[in-house]
Parts: sequence; C-alpha cells; structure tokens
Amino acid sequence: MALKCGIVGLPNVGKSTLFNCLSNAKAQSANFPFCTIEPNVGIITVPDERLIKLAEIDKPAKVIPTTIEIVDIAGLVKGASKGEGLGNKFLANIRETDAIVHVLRCFENDNITHVDGSINPVRDKEVIDLELQLKDLETIESRIEKLEKQAKHNNDPKMKKMVEVAFRYREVLLQGKSARTLKLSGEEAKIAKEFFLLTNKPVLYVCNVDEASAKNGNKFVDAIREAVKGETAEFLVIAAATEADIAELEEYEEKQLFLEELGLDEPGVNKLIHAAYNLLNLKTYFTTGADESRAWTFTDGIKAPQAAGIIHTDFEKGFIRAEVIKYNDYIKYGSEHACREAGKIAVEGKEYVVQDGDIMHFRFNV
Repeated sequence: MALKCGIVGLPNVGKSTLFNCLSNAKAQSANFPFCTIEPNVGIITVPDERLIKLAEIDKPAKVIPTTIEIVDIAGLVKGASKGEGLGNKFLANIRETDAIVHVLRCFENDNITHVDGSINPVRDKEVIDLELQLKDLETIESRIEKLEKQAKHNNDPKMKKMVEVAFRYREVLLQGKSARTLKLSGEEAKIAKEFFLLTNKPVLYVCNVDEASAKNGNKFVDAIREAVKGETAEFLVIAAATEADIAELEEYEEKQLFLEELGLDEPGVNKLIHAAYNLLNLKTYFTTGADESRAWTFTDGIKAPQAAGIIHTDFEKGFIRAEVIKYNDYIKYGSEHACREAGKIAVEGKEYVVQDGDIMHFRFNV
C-alpha cells in the first residue's frame, strides 16, 4: 500500500531542507517565501534491519524495501483559507495526503528570515491550525447545506447520521479545535472519512532545531511539547540542516561517526519514517526466497486475505491459506526448509490476523 505524507509549515521553517535529506530528489532551498511552488515528490525507502537480515540468509536476486511518498508542499501564510499566498493550491495538496508532517522552526538564525519577523513555533503552529480549521469549516457548512436538502427527500438512516456528525464537526471547528479532536464511534468514523477534512488527518510535529539542540532540544521545543500534549499526535526533534549533511555522506561508517559525535543512535529521518508508521498504525510483513526478499506495508489488524491482496488482487480473490513463519524463528533456523523441519511453519486461514514481522507465503486459486 502506498503511504503519502505531506510536509507542511510556514515559509522558511526548513521543510525543503527536511525533504532533501529524506529523498534523493533535491528541492530548491532558498531564503525567501514560496521557494517551493509546485509540490516536490520523493519516494523514500523505509529502513528495516529485518529485511537486511532476511536477505543475508536467502541471498535473493532482488531486495525490495517498502516505500513512503513524501510531498514537500508550498509554505502557508495567514489567509490561505481565503486564497492568500498559494493558499488554495496548498490546501488541495494537503487533501491528497494520508498524514501531515508539520515542521516547526525551533532555531534562531539571523541569516534566515522568518515570515513573521520572530521565532515563535507555538504561534506558527496556531497559524496553520487556524487556516486548516477555517477551510474545514467552509467544507462542513457546504456539506450540511447539501445534506439537509437531501435528507428532506430521503429517509435513509445513514443520511441522518451524516447530518448529525457534520453538525458535531461544525461545533468543534467553531470552538477553534481541529476535527481530529472529536471522539467518534466506529460507524461515525467511517462516515467522517467521506467529509475529507484536513484537520482530521493524523499529524507528526517535527521541531526543526540547530545542531546543538539535536539531542536534548531547547526552549522552543519545550514550548511546542507543552502546546501539543493534549493531542493524539507524534512528536519528533530533528536538526534538518545537520541531517542533510549526514545524508550527503556516502560511507556508512562516516555517517555513524557523525551521529556518535552528536550523541545520536540513528539518523533523525529514520525516526521520522518510523513515527509516520506509528501515526498511521502501519506494520510490515515479508516475503522472501531466492528470487527476492521484500517488505510489504499493511494496516494493523487486517486478516490474511487482505494482506495477500496487497501483493495482487487475485491473491485475495482466490485465497486458500497462508503459510506463516515468525521472523525470530526464521533467523534462528536460517531457512524456510529448516523452519518446516522444526515445525515452525503455521498454516493459517481467512481469519488469521497478520502480525508485524510475519514471513508469509500465500496459496490461492483463481
């Protein structure tokens, strides 16, 4: 499944710098607003040591990691919900993403101007929150008007429920809160997806700091941490400029030495990718053999046929069974054959809930 994250924030907070160290694509990075006009798109691989170890065992012809699509979206300004700056285009680009990576400037640098003239990440967060909320309010009021007209001529219970949920969203948004703060039942949550609200998207807050603050943060980070503590969101501290320098290094040993000097155990971009997975409740299963070792992304809680369908729709339609090996068993015994000999291959049916790290082989007939 393709995962698409949009990097957003005010102009000159480090969005394009972060994008550059996440992706092989090179976005223009300059000291003026709207440096990024068209969204830059990069495909990045998801780091997973388990895939590397499986490949070391099977020595396949190909190793294929799972990927995330990262979109660097133009900087937002006050009034974007009314079309100011590149507002309408910016908001349309966000609507197409699965999750928002909200970059906040948490460093001082006189050589890099701030669109509002001073460094205040809490204020910056509130600017973007407000613009997204205003756009959602416009969206929901338009939907309410249409739904009420339809409900007069339609006695459909779902239609009535949609009207009810829409009014609850309207109340929340009028209070200056994001749509994601509204608590919904399972049925209501399914209905909510049909509104495509921007502030319903899961958010990862990225505090962009200077190199000195990469490990322990600073006063700006502390302020943001306090501001978002009531939200269901991921939170990360990254020195984007430093990460970009690390990404330029070609040798693994050089990168590790750089990280050790900063007191970090892994690149911040790796942590960002893992945080995005946590945010969207995503997991990974594997297929492996002589031809290829491959990672597949799935939503936690899905059953074996749906997992098979991620590879090909025919696998789901004609699903018969799944042969499953636990990752630790595969590493311990060193091959599929050895796992079979040791009785470590489980044969699972349509009700099997796939687990993170499962190594799977699907039997199907179409």
